[in-house]
Amino acid sequence: MMSRRSFATLIAMTTLASAAAPAAWAQTGKTMLFKVVTAKDDIIVGLSEAELQALGGNDAGAVAKALAQKGSLTVWQYNVKRGPNSEPQQAPTAKIGLLANTSLRIEPYSTPYAIIPHE
Repeated sequence: MMSRRSFATLIAMTTLASAAAPAAWAQTGKTMLFKVVTAKDDIIVGLSEAELQALGGNDAGAVAKALAQKGSLTVWQYNVKRGPNSEPQQAPTAKIGLLANTSLRIEPYSTPYAIIPHE
């Protein structure tokens, strides 16, 4: 028979593992999400592995460096939408342009929702 402490530990570990799984998938999947902080608001954008490799890396630093060098980037904006079974998912909503002079910071972004890759 399992003690209460062992059971509580098992539940806590299962909860942590299930919460971390979507974030890990977002980091290693086909699309990585980033939060672009501007003076007005925050924007969640997604880049595919191929797009990240074309920028010269696969982290927020590479995206920030490419934005600073090029002056602007075209990316997909992501928002939470309902999927076919009414489950929330992070999905592309619009292709937008980012300008280097309005972007203050770029951070990696993790989400508990499934990420729908863009085209």
